[in-house]
Amino acid sequence: MSTASAPPATQRGLGADAPKANPARALLARRGVAKLLLLAVAAAVLVPVVHAAWPGAAWPSALTVDLSGPLGKTSDWIINNRDNHWLFVYFLGHLSNAVVISVRAVYLLLLALGWAGVTTGVTLIAWRVAGWRIAATALVSLLVSGALGMWVPTMQTLALMVVAVAVSVAVGALLGLGAGLSERLFRILRPVLDTMQVLPAFAYLLPVVLIFGIGVPAALLATVIYAAPPMARLTALGLRGADPGVLEAVSSLGATGRQRLLTARLPLARKELLLGVNQTIMMALSMAVIASVIGAAGLGDRVYQALASVDVGAALSAAIPIVLLAIVMDRTTAAAGARIGAADNTATAGPAWLRGWQVWTGVAALTALLALAGRLTGSAVWPGAWSVDIAHPVNDFKEWMVNHLYSGVPLIGGTADWAAHFTNWVLNPLRDGLTALPWYGTLLIVAALAWLIGTWRTALTAVLAMAAIGVLGVWKPSMNTLSQVLAALIVTLVLGFGTGVLAAGSKRFEAILRPVLDVMQTMPQFVYLIPVVALFAVGRAPAAAAAVVYALPAVIRITTQGLRQVDPAAMESARSLGATRWQMLRQVQLPLARPALLLAVNQGVVLVLAVVIIGGLVGGGALGYDVVTGLATGDLALGLVAGVAIVCLGLMLDRVTQPTERRTTGKGA
Repeated sequence: MSTASAPPATQRGLGADAPKANPARALLARRGVAKLLLLAVAAAVLVPVVHAAWPGAAWPSALTVDLSGPLGKTSDWIINNRDNHWLFVYFLGHLSNAVVISVRAVYLLLLALGWAGVTTGVTLIAWRVAGWRIAATALVSLLVSGALGMWVPTMQTLALMVVAVAVSVAVGALLGLGAGLSERLFRILRPVLDTMQVLPAFAYLLPVVLIFGIGVPAALLATVIYAAPPMARLTALGLRGADPGVLEAVSSLGATGRQRLLTARLPLARKELLLGVNQTIMMALSMAVIASVIGAAGLGDRVYQALASVDVGAALSAAIPIVLLAIVMDRTTAAAGARIGAADNTATAGPAWLRGWQVWTGVAALTALLALAGRLTGSAVWPGAWSVDIAHPVNDFKEWMVNHLYSGVPLIGGTADWAAHFTNWVLNPLRDGLTALPWYGTLLIVAALAWLIGTWRTALTAVLAMAAIGVLGVWKPSMNTLSQVLAALIVTLVLGFGTGVLAAGSKRFEAILRPVLDVMQTMPQFVYLIPVVALFAVGRAPAAAAAVVYALPAVIRITTQGLRQVDPAAMESARSLGATRWQMLRQVQLPLARPALLLAVNQGVVLVLAVVIIGGLVGGGALGYDVVTGLATGDLALGLVAGVAIVCLGLMLDRVTQPTERRTTGKGA
């Protein structure tokens, strides 16, 4: 028989069944060769002309523009007109007052409830919404915050974060809704979101302070600018990735556009929406310390003041409640979303957990009763006798680590040796290579990379972003920053993709990893910056290490979710063909999870760039140092120009790492 001469499907595996030639891939390869040929011809014609006009590797001074004068005049105009111009009096002033009133109302409510009422209310709400495990987590978290002597700062931060997260989620969801339903709006919003998320907080703190002054409104606006883009991106991703078959089935039943959105698109995008809320909460809380620089009271201010005196123990005492707040808010919102989805699938009169008004009445009554009992006993805030001091043990442990791990470790060497090797073998060659490369050579490389994976518009955007850096007069420090970003990004993606693959394959490993990721992502950068500097000394290596630690959790989470959401039918089909686990990962999961992996790369770029400023505080130098210096000295030109250059780097990296998908229907690309 003819089948005897060929091994069965279960023995051949998935790879043997794949076609030897892929016409679409071959066409893309031919297009890539044609693009490279065109770029080679353009380089052969333009490079000699450009080199003759502007010799040298550095960006020519004749092509730079000095913005110090206009930005200085802008700063003076804002200061002179802040109290009488209609824009401030009738719009920004009312916006500022609304923010202050909202945050203060939440804070006064928390103070009125007292520690007993807040603890009871949060625990009962978490139990009703998310179950007893999350309720126990909320209870322990609040008790730990009080025991660390941080009850009042925790309430101040909680009030600010409640308002900031609510505004960030609302703004991000609206932007993501528009981008998910409109291709044109998606293209318009994409660079706006890039700018909002990549522009370092320190860069826009100065103009925000100039407009709103020191205080809560400036802190909240800075938090919203930083925390809203992930919600917008993930909302758009979920809506744009909805199953076409389901949408077609709903349309065939005569559903209107609004009905398709409410009954199909949004339910199908529930996981992305929940992940967006999660990322917004994490990023909003990560801004707690930075917001304290411009007058936001609470835990962030305690961290900032402690680190100013290099007191790691006191800083950790304030940082732990930030992490616990993030964990409680993350777990509660995630579980609430899951329950809403389950209830919507089984009932038509609304989610069951919302219909139990008697239970909610009991929750409110019990909270009020215990709040009143707490106030009658005279302990509206956490009793000082119940507090525990952890500052001294933490500082002693930090000293032990420095004394035993910094140098002299047998065989592997100390952390100082690792930092020196990373600097000499990775950071220095990258920096020297990028600096020595002629500026027009850099533009050609960027154009080639962006055009090969996208369209000519993608390449043009990337080239213009790099050219803007040169025009601003910060080419050399930008190349230094780019070398640090590339090194940290490569390490982040290698560790993030590897860990994400392992977490996607093991639910137990993911459960163990989840609280670790929460701590890594919500722990303020300032807190782990001091032990990193103590272990690795001051320089570019600790700056890169801080960037990796901060960006890694988001890459792992998005990679894990992307691999988990691969169509089970495709996995089952591959398994029935005898594919091994490695073959299913390489030939099924990774290709089908490509949009999520590209989003992970994007978030890695954004988050690594976000720590560039923090790196400037510990010896990273370059653009990060310029932004910090501009904020410290009130120099709007220095800080804002360096911040815009960081945005341009992020825009360029986004375009050379995010392929532009060609539409297969309609009028084409």
